[in-house]
Amino acid sequence: MGLHIADILVLVLYLVGITIIGIWAAKRIKTIADFFMPRKFGKVMMITHAFGTGTHSDQAVSVASKSFTNGLSGIWYQWLWLFATPFYWLIAPVMRRFRAITTADVFEARFSPKVAKLFAIVGMLNLSINIGVMLKGSSAVVDASTGGYVSSNIAIAAMTVMFVIYGIAGGLSAAIITDFIQGVLTIIFSFLLLPFVLHAVGGLDGIRDTIPKAKEMFSLIAPGEIGFFYVVMISLNGLVGIVTQPHTMGNCAAGRTEMEGRVGWMCGNFIKRVCTVAWCLTGLAAIAYFNSQGTKPEHSDQVFGLIAANFLPKILHGLLGLFLAALLASVMSSCDSFMIASSGLFTKNLYIPLVPDKTQKHYVLVARIASLAIVACGVAFAYSLPGVVKGLEIFWKVSAMMGIAFWLGLFWRRTTAAGAWVGTIASFVVLLFTGRIAFGQYVLWDFNAHLADKLPDFMLWEGKLYLPWQMVFYLSAGFLLTVLVSLFTRPVAKEKLDNFYALVRTPVIPDEQVSVPCTLPEDAVVPEKRNIFPNTNLEIAIPSRISVVGFLAGWVCVVAIIYSVYLIAKV
Repeated sequence: MGLHIADILVLVLYLVGITIIGIWAAKRIKTIADFFMPRKFGKVMMITHAFGTGTHSDQAVSVASKSFTNGLSGIWYQWLWLFATPFYWLIAPVMRRFRAITTADVFEARFSPKVAKLFAIVGMLNLSINIGVMLKGSSAVVDASTGGYVSSNIAIAAMTVMFVIYGIAGGLSAAIITDFIQGVLTIIFSFLLLPFVLHAVGGLDGIRDTIPKAKEMFSLIAPGEIGFFYVVMISLNGLVGIVTQPHTMGNCAAGRTEMEGRVGWMCGNFIKRVCTVAWCLTGLAAIAYFNSQGTKPEHSDQVFGLIAANFLPKILHGLLGLFLAALLASVMSSCDSFMIASSGLFTKNLYIPLVPDKTQKHYVLVARIASLAIVACGVAFAYSLPGVVKGLEIFWKVSAMMGIAFWLGLFWRRTTAAGAWVGTIASFVVLLFTGRIAFGQYVLWDFNAHLADKLPDFMLWEGKLYLPWQMVFYLSAGFLLTVLVSLFTRPVAKEKLDNFYALVRTPVIPDEQVSVPCTLPEDAVVPEKRNIFPNTNLEIAIPSRISVVGFLAGWVCVVAIIYSVYLIAKV
């Protein structure tokens, strides 16, 4: 396979260790709550879980790929959630206070079972797409780093088998425990290549002297595709959609208390933002390296893997194996969480309402079968993807579809189930209308081919609808129609709303026991309502001191990270 025996031994050691952990965790699974939402982990495990779930090799591929073609501004392909990260400090305790197993439970508590089913379907679609994107990106690295000895298709199949085995066995507990190991390996994966390729091209000065249009390529907001408006819109789209990515519930609520979720989710993702810098600089250095070699990758998705293949085997036998083990860790630590979250949506919110009164053992078996089916859909999507960057853009868009109803339902009592339905469907319709619908070679609809030339120039990029404007269209349609339909349809029952907002106000206490999702313990004391706009339909609470301090600290981290990259660009 183009690998030294030392590389193979490192890979085998990693895979055997992960499998043993999955089998060990499986022995502790008794109920669907054990499988989907074990609320028992501390801050360190929650940090590595958030980092492992949110960080995967396809992101390194996409950032390095986009930086290779667009320069430093390609970092925004993963920094789109940078400005949303301080909000994680505020969102995490709310998600924990819902006392839910899945995010669909929240939609049922706020709206109705039908809205919960809608979210379950959208969430499963979302995660299938994301699994496909991750497998596609990782397989591209494996293909390139082994010199084509292991093809992309074989790599996708092999990685799928690996994470399915321990994920189906041990559920979310296995995912969180393995994320601790895989998080360390992912950091190694992110930074292993950078010092070697920088040294080979003479550092940042060498890159500037070698690549064309160096000034533009070293700009965070370069004139071109990834400009200020682009960054603003993908950041807004990311904030809208992050709450309804189904695995977010596990990132926030698998800890013992609210603080574990807060620290874990925000800090784990800030580690990821730092790793993104390494991916971006590797992509920039690759431009200079391949120019000096007089060669060019066939596809920009191969950049990260080709750099690994060209450098690591020459430095030390076993390094390429460590790199590949870290790559597998980065994708498996995410795929397992996504698989379990989507299986939870099917089992808890679609299957159990149709087939009630079965044993917990039966439902755990159904969850494991559902996991296989959902992964199969993700694998099919991976094989059909033309490239990682394109798949990532699809994921961005789908993520935001149900986010509109979530945010409006959280802050505005008047939001109705009918409004949630119409707004979500309208967003999808606008997304499909402004995109391209194709089945193989048969193109059913192509907006750019039929209507792009009728739009003003500022809405176009290279003759096609500019991605940020597409986001403006589907987000605006979803928001406006959710509001309008809610104003003219029957409000949600007052008792249901009071229970929902009581959940949001009532802090979780250590070792709290809740038998039914989205209900308060019998001895819970609901705090008085402290709204910024009292006596209105707006439910915007006055934040606590710890919320304000943590939120501001998050923004300090955002500014520090951006300023650090700015200094690197100007040094």
